[in-house]
Amino acid sequence: MKIIDEKGRLFRLINVVDLLVLFAVIVIAGGIVWKLFSPVVQDAVAQQVKMTAVMRIRGATSFLVNEVNANPLTGKKLVAGNNYTDAIITKVEIVPYIQQVTTADGRIIDALDRSKKDILVTVEANVPKDTPAPTVANQEVRAGRTFTLKTQDFESAPTIESVRFK
Repeated sequence: MKIIDEKGRLFRLINVVDLLVLFAVIVIAGGIVWKLFSPVVQDAVAQQVKMTAVMRIRGATSFLVNEVNANPLTGKKLVAGNNYTDAIITKVEIVPYIQQVTTADGRIIDALDRSKKDILVTVEANVPKDTPAPTVANQEVRAGRTFTLKTQDFESAPTIESVRFK
């Protein structure tokens, strides 16, 4: 019995070229699956730690402050795309909005804006321990970055003020 017959089939079953194409398709499909699912698997098996991020919505107008008061955010899950995440808002605090202004004599001073407020939002989530790029709702979380804070009925773009790991 020949390994390759007169029609170029391997063991009289499959053409050698077809076998190479089939092998290439399997390798490419495996690479795509690995690229898509390896972060999910890695996050699932990695030891998790609790991350707390404090975010500030600066200079929120009265309608936004009224909405936060009427429809509290505390206890709501964050949304990424069309899916809920495991990140949850644990605390919301409305504080005075202080901005720097220039006086008539050229000095820069802190002044209280009576019509606007800052909204401090605390978000907690579990992230892999020792991760170089902690993420919440598919966004990297680092102090100084802008974050799209999105729940089922609220969306804003606060700045992350602090990030702590427990």
